[in-house]
Amino acid sequence: MTNPSRWRLDGRVALVTGASKGIGFACARELAALGADVLMIARDEAALEAARAELADEIDGREFQAFAADLADHEQRLEAFDWIADLDVELSLLVNNVGGNASKPALDYGFDEVRALVETNVLSAFEMCRLAHPHLAEHGNAAIVNVGSVSGLTHVRTGAPYGLTKAALHQLTRNLACEWAEDGIRVNAVAPWYIRTRRTEGPLADPDYLDDVLLRTPMGRIGEPEEVAGAVAFLCLPASSYVTGECIAVDGGFLRYGF
Repeated sequence: MTNPSRWRLDGRVALVTGASKGIGFACARELAALGADVLMIARDEAALEAARAELADEIDGREFQAFAADLADHEQRLEAFDWIADLDVELSLLVNNVGGNASKPALDYGFDEVRALVETNVLSAFEMCRLAHPHLAEHGNAAIVNVGSVSGLTHVRTGAPYGLTKAALHQLTRNLACEWAEDGIRVNAVAPWYIRTRRTEGPLADPDYLDDVLLRTPMGRIGEPEEVAGAVAFLCLPASSYVTGECIAVDGGFLRYGF
């Protein structure tokens, strides 16, 4: 008989970054619905508190706590983990969702723009993993999920720097999965295609571009944040306890077509 607890996160504490909107908010909601208490981090303090309050009202019996920080900044990353230490919780799940982009031709980027994308999309996740490691290793049955992108697996029209940062994040996932398996930490990633969020509103508002996207998506529609959150949650569950180093595309079949 299947053990139902394999599909629950009761008693677990999850840290979700970029948690005030979009995919991060959906991940916080999904993990809480499965029984986890959730620590939420995002830059915009007002938006973050509104998100925390919404989830607290929606899901009874779960703890939601929030800390405003720009995780691209080293000192603010340290402050976030000082906050976690003060909470005295047993952190066992980390979802690295923070990311950004500025889409343009490769020759049009300034060096500082590229460096900022690398700092936000790769180095912040790397450092969050390293800062979380002592907490996760102490738990001994922990999981990290990095939110990558199909841009890190094939060419799409989101700009070369974004693609290279997401490819780096996928490789980081594979490396840490191998290094930290002995510490009881599984490390996986998800790679979304176009998901209906505030960030994608602009490109998808162009009817011709939207038609191009849908033509290359076998399922013929844009994904929803909750569909990414479902994959993230699976990778956090005990049911996926023998899965590590993987990158699951949440793309409606896009990667079977290319763009």
